Amino acid sequence: MNHVYRFLFIVLLLLSQNSNAQRIKLFNQKDLKGWYAFGEEKGKVNHAAELFSVEDNIIRMYGPKAGYLMSEQSFKNFKLTVEFRWNTDTKFAKKSNNKNSGVMYLVPAETPDVLWPKGIQFQIKEGATGDFVLLQEVTLNINGTKTEPGKSVVTKRFIDAEKTIGAWNKLEVTSKNGVITQKLNGKLVNKGTESSVTEGRILLQYEGFPIDFRKVNIKKCK
Repeated sequence: MNHVYRFLFIVLLLLSQNSNAQRIKLFNQKDLKGWYAFGEEKGKVNHAAELFSVEDNIIRMYGPKAGYLMSEQSFKNFKLTVEFRWNTDTKFAKKSNNKNSGVMYLVPAETPDVLWPKGIQFQIKEGATGDFVLLQEVTLNINGTKTEPGKSVVTKRFIDAEKTIGAWNKLEVTSKNGVITQKLNGKLVNKGTESSVTEGRILLQYEGFPIDFRKVNIKKCK
């Protein structure tokens, strides 16, 4: 029996190592390596720390100008998980009192840097977290109907699953062969099929109200 247990232990260990190997930490919790920044005033900034900071293993986004962090890598067929919270500490400068942000994905590598570029946004907004925002002509099929292409097209979330302000939330995006699902705190909040974009980069938005991000991970789907 000892041989059997030893064999099972080795199998489970190998499976665990394989699973971890497929998961990529986009944020190393130390600095912004692997990201560049874009801001309203400065444009593209390769040294992302010029615009945003890392403190206590957290990406802190705040200040008088809107902008974003963009991953240098592109991904296709993946599961993305991100934890976020609104930062209400008065020491952090803000542009707006409107709690509005987002996580974009499938931003094509060739698309130019603008506010906001082509791709799909997981809306993070007080009273609307979980909405799809389809930017720069991106389309999805929602409940059997193709969305109209436009500069910014919103498809409402199914349910409200956001935690109270100041608490950490976990969003999950799965993109596989054109099928997109968005989950918030374990609950399905949106779904679409036949996405017109299927590969691209990850983008963390700052739209004026201070927000924190942590544990930005991506795992390739088979």
